[in-house]
Amino acid sequence: MLRGERVSLARRSESHSVASRRRHIVGGYFADMVIVVVLLTVFMTMLVEALVSRAHERTLRAAGAIEPADDVYPLMRVVYPACFALMGADALLRDTQGALLVPGIVMFVLAKTLKWWAIASLADRWSFRVLVLPGMALVNTGPYRFLRHPNYLAIVGELAGVSLMLGVFWTGTLACLAFGPLIWMRIRIEEAALGLGGDRKDGRDGKDGKDREDR
Repeated sequence: MLRGERVSLARRSESHSVASRRRHIVGGYFADMVIVVVLLTVFMTMLVEALVSRAHERTLRAAGAIEPADDVYPLMRVVYPACFALMGADALLRDTQGALLVPGIVMFVLAKTLKWWAIASLADRWSFRVLVLPGMALVNTGPYRFLRHPNYLAIVGELAGVSLMLGVFWTGTLACLAFGPLIWMRIRIEEAALGLGGDRKDGRDGKDGKDREDR
């Protein structure tokens, strides 16, 4: 090989290496921006829900709503945001590959749509806490015509959607497994407060006049 050809090959190789590094840097910046945007979206919507819940809690307590003493809400309010924070940290600390951004966005949007459909159906009876208004009829409109606990299904969808968007599939699976027992305990507490030891005698699946969000 002539000297000129060797120099030309070396220059092309160096140029390719520089271009590859630039693509890696740009791709890294884009991936970090996606992570930041996803986390901001998650926690901003969580803040909005918390504000709505707080307003409804005041209304419900003023109306005489009863809250069970053994509710797991104090633990859920920590574990729920921690799951998203853990997934975000994992995505930022590792160069995650294979993120499924579009399917994740679709799943997250569908989950939020289900949750806000439930919120709209319950109106001012909805909150993060289990607050039961004695004597109020169960709500059987909106998603409660089809699902007994749509909020809990929505939460799992949120966790799965963020896991897909960030490409942290193992961490997302662990988050769902960690939050699952709390959801199970919350359902038992909620149904005991509503007097729903099993299927309702009138055959309807719904939710009563109480404020609770499945967290």
